Amino acid sequence: MNTKLALRSSHIYLDSELVASVFGEVNFAYVTFVEQQNKILITPVTSSWFVKIYKPTQFLLKSRNLKGDKTLAILEILIDNDLDVTDRNLEYEVIENTNLIKVSIV
Repeated sequence: MNTKLALRSSHIYLDSELVASVFGEVNFAYVTFVEQQNKILITPVTSSWFVKIYKPTQFLLKSRNLKGDKTLAILEILIDNDLDVTDRNLEYEVIENTNLIKVSIV
């Protein structure tokens, strides 16, 4: 994988550098789809503000390799929102002060 974030087999693949900078040692993420923005939002479960604004689903960050790459199995979000499940690299933006990853999914 030559990108920091990609969709593969209904999993979001996160590069180890991205995982380290956003999640640190946290192994669970809150994930939600915001239809108005066509974005999937991902943040560590330690972000209590996120739950107050959105109704996120909690996901386990699964380890992929010794380098520290991780994945999120987001099939239910893709299906529930009728999103494209095609494997591809994804555009994203990191909001550093809130540890939020905004992923363009459409």
